[in-house]
Amino acid sequence: MPKAIWNDEVIAESEDTVVLEGNHYFPRASVRGDVLVPSETHTVCPWKGKASYYSLRADGHTAPDAAWFYPDPKPDASAVRDRVAFRRDVLIQA
Repeated sequence: MPKAIWNDEVIAESEDTVVLEGNHYFPRASVRGDVLVPSETHTVCPWKGKASYYSLRADGHTAPDAAWFYPDPKPDASAVRDRVAFRRDVLIQA
């Protein structure tokens, strides 16, 4: 089962990930809410749409803008709706 590990802790785990551009997108419900901190950062992907970000925070450690999601993805990227992906310093074990 794919897992996202950060700071030696499993922060997401699901059999239902979507892999897009080499990133595992986990269902939002499978990500631990206690480590997510909303960020003001936004970026735009030409084909996926506007991305929003979370920072990760646990045990005195913070990783700014380490997770992203598309609240309203464009039609070609609808598979990532309600899913969260992680920056490369979050280890993904598939």
